[in-house]
Amino acid sequence: MTKIGLGLAALGRPEYINIREDKNIDKSQEAFRKNGKEMLETAYQLGIRYFDTAPSYGKGEQFLQEWQTSQNYTDTILATKWGYTYVANWQLGYKGDHEVKEHSIEKLIEQWETSKKLLPNLKVYQIHSATIESGVLENDKVLKKLAEIKKNTGLLIGLTTSGTQQNDVLKEAVQIKIGQQYLFDVFQVTYNIYEQSTYHTLVELIKQEKKIIIKEGVANGRIFNNTPPLLGRLSDKYNIGIDAVALRFIIDSLTPSIVLSGAFSKKQLKANLKALDFKLTQEELQKLQSLKMNSDTYWNERKGLNWN
Repeated sequence: MTKIGLGLAALGRPEYINIREDKNIDKSQEAFRKNGKEMLETAYQLGIRYFDTAPSYGKGEQFLQEWQTSQNYTDTILATKWGYTYVANWQLGYKGDHEVKEHSIEKLIEQWETSKKLLPNLKVYQIHSATIESGVLENDKVLKKLAEIKKNTGLLIGLTTSGTQQNDVLKEAVQIKIGQQYLFDVFQVTYNIYEQSTYHTLVELIKQEKKIIIKEGVANGRIFNNTPPLLGRLSDKYNIGIDAVALRFIIDSLTPSIVLSGAFSKKQLKANLKALDFKLTQEELQKLQSLKMNSDTYWNERKGLNWN
């Protein structure tokens, strides 16, 4: 299995915070279904086995289930989440939040009923964007339900994080036990050349043999806007795109279990996979580490990005 997996955040809904090459794409559900399944199959044929989705990714779970059922691959590793609901309902130019967070026991039970249809290839089940404020890490009913799902299905239980408190969430979650068993096995974290604040925490989790999944490796496409000269020079040196440099930085600096590609097109996916064709030197890694931003600045800028 490659170190790169495919996330469906941009593939399952017509508008997302992501770079799309063609702004005039067909945004009908049928066009997205066709593209989504073609992307999944292309990814599989290119060696990708890890596929990550969520109920809030529009039709992402549905597309993944339909593709998995039709192909019946036995070696795919599917991951999904619970805790966000997609409310834009495919309305283009939707005003307001496209997805709404709810970390209640009722939402967990509701979304699990749909998500469990991905079994037996579903291997990872995660809290979607756990935060201290949502109280989900102190919700006994939720934690016990997740432990029950883990016991009954053998799934790895995880969480995803975003925002300036990622370190706090990770440090609290890794300590949680239900009975004598630690609950969380997988941590999906935003980490890239601009947002490196979780580095030391992630290194410790890897030492504890936790599975680390990295999302937003190209910072929602921000590396393509005002590209740092260093990225450009390394792109030229290795004859690959700056996206591949950014993803390789994550692989070489952290050695996570999986780095997710958020590619929307086959061209983007193939460009991302070129990250597997070379390795950065220690000196280059150190220089790339110098590109990190203040975490507050990074997340404030992200909040200002438009859904398009």
